[in-house]
Amino acid sequence: MIRWVLGLWLLLCCALASAQTRAPSVIFLNPGYSDEPFWADYTRYMQDAAGDLGIDLKVLYGERDPARMLSNARQVLDGEHPDYLIFTNEQFQGPVLLRLFEASQVGLFALHSTLTDEQQALIGGSRERHRNWLGSLVPNDEEAGYLMGRELIALAKGQPAELLAFSGVKQTPSSILRLAGLQRALNEAPHVRLVQAVHGEWQEQRAYEQAMSLLPRYPGVSLVWSANDAMAFGVMRAADEQGRDLRYAALNNSARVLQAHIDGRIDVLASGHFILGACALVMLSDHARDMDFIERGGQDQVASLLHLLDRAQSQKLLARLGQADIDMDFGQFSALTQPQQQRYDCSIASLLD
Repeated sequence: MIRWVLGLWLLLCCALASAQTRAPSVIFLNPGYSDEPFWADYTRYMQDAAGDLGIDLKVLYGERDPARMLSNARQVLDGEHPDYLIFTNEQFQGPVLLRLFEASQVGLFALHSTLTDEQQALIGGSRERHRNWLGSLVPNDEEAGYLMGRELIALAKGQPAELLAFSGVKQTPSSILRLAGLQRALNEAPHVRLVQAVHGEWQEQRAYEQAMSLLPRYPGVSLVWSANDAMAFGVMRAADEQGRDLRYAALNNSARVLQAHIDGRIDVLASGHFILGACALVMLSDHARDMDFIERGGQDQVASLLHLLDRAQSQKLLARLGQADIDMDFGQFSALTQPQQQRYDCSIASLLD
């Protein structure tokens, strides 16, 4: 009898140990193209963080197709459920995803873009009506748009100027917020006039075609604000073909835009949000280990990752991101290693040293 009890006790201990050491499983519904530099790099940093944190990560690309994104979500729902599902509110699909998984035990987490205030007024926020929606992590998009706009406007040196803006996909919160930030900067600078804001949908070719028709319409434009780097390059190509000398503000971390900033072809550059997904994995890793991130900044958090780079910082970032090994330990941001931290401090500071 004693031997039987000891045997059962050992089995229970082994089962508990196994449960405690099992890697948390996470699926990320990546909205981008699988060969899109920004989203491919975004995934690369998440995979690096997953390795540091002991997370089993799988990524499904939506290929910028709303139907494909929903198909990927249904594939997860019909398959073996992960511990966590990370989604974006791309094309405002967040409420649909929440409804799909409302009866499941999967923990849902909004990344990069969360439900808008209007959407949340209808269906509730995280941990409200949809109890398995654990929270969100988004970058400081409005602030980035503002800082880019303010720095670009400063190039006019107080003189009257005209500005043309290229925003992203109309139904994307990041696009809306960045453009709102630009408008805040314009409100502070009445001497600079926004002649038009168009939706370049993050695409170089579309921005090129738009700029080919817009630049002749606005011969006085000297400033171009772009919500990402691809659109800035599209406008730049059109301007070069038309012999226009313009000043540019852009956002991203591609080798191409970093080099353009170093060379002075991009005047203002914001970057830093490319590790946002990795930072989200830090939060979920803690949550899986009974250290709820709500105690370290709340359930819905804004990461102040986006900031303006000077040319020296662009040079450092270009060199670091060009390495095969990112050489960044994301475990350093976890509550496991910093149990006294009151807020997460995930940043690219170490990449700029």
